Amino acid sequence: METIKDIKHLKTIINEANSIVFLGGAGTSTESGIPDFRSENGLYHQPHQYSPEKILSHNFFFHQPKIFYEFYHTNIINHNPSPNSGHYVLKRMEEKGQLKAIITQNIDGLHQAAGSKNVIELHGSIHRNHCVKCNQFYDLNYIKQHQGTIRCENCGGLIKPDVVLYQEPLNEKTLLEAVSLIESCDLLIIAGTSLNVYPAAGLLRYAKKTLLINLTRTSKDIVCDYVYYGRFGETFAKLYSTID
Repeated sequence: METIKDIKHLKTIINEANSIVFLGGAGTSTESGIPDFRSENGLYHQPHQYSPEKILSHNFFFHQPKIFYEFYHTNIINHNPSPNSGHYVLKRMEEKGQLKAIITQNIDGLHQAAGSKNVIELHGSIHRNHCVKCNQFYDLNYIKQHQGTIRCENCGGLIKPDVVLYQEPLNEKTLLEAVSLIESCDLLIIAGTSLNVYPAAGLLRYAKKTLLINLTRTSKDIVCDYVYYGRFGETFAKLYSTID
């Protein structure tokens, strides 16, 4: 592991790569006003009737959908975020052909809002919702406009956000696509993640070379080739003139 302290050195490492894949976590959205989960002030450290892990689980959703949606409205979809500078720099890297794909653990859709095209959503998206009975689609606005247990207008079935809840596996096809992209890239840039959530954290082992950009240390720092400590948006803004 090499700790990078000079932004010019960081630019050199990134610019030497011809094929980059980006793997991002909750820390890529905090500068857009979305709280993360596991930091000191994150969602998991706030007082709740039930633990977030329990509420955001498959069984809880189907047994107590009203409480699930109360929590979901208050803590997950009550923000109106905009992409930050980091999202826009990644878009420019993609347009240049240097960035091949974004693999995100986030469900907020900010990469697509910034204009990125090839985005792999490991944990789904709040922007897609379907009836569990008839599969009728509902957008995020529909969910925001309804309170309590939200049911399908066609058949009365529960409407479920297209997000991976606790007790649910990741989509196998999505995960295999992510592995294939990482195996074929020159450099995997990981940013804004504690690297504590699997299987996403396990994707590092498929990379030829890894660069971790994170505000704080993680348990996976030691296995990365390069580590730079800083905020996602702020760091990528500093890189803008070289990448643009």
